Amino acid sequence: MNEDKVEGVAIANLIGADERSVVGWVYRWNTGALAVMWDVNGPQRVGQCQPDLKDAEKREIDFDALTRMRSGDGG
Repeated sequence: MNEDKVEGVAIANLIGADERSVVGWVYRWNTGALAVMWDVNGPQRVGQCQPDLKDAEKREIDFDALTRMRSGDGG
């Protein structure tokens, strides 16, 4: 990564409630922050992430809220 600009790399797929579809990705930015990026359908309920994230990473992206949201809810 280039240290002069903010860049991110996907570290996990967010799998939808159907347990098959990738509905988004978790990115780690070169600043150390984590962020969720949704697919073109926008925020959707998440069933799991692959690979599984550490507990601290899940807290940072509020994974529990992602598993409870309604489609189109946005959080």
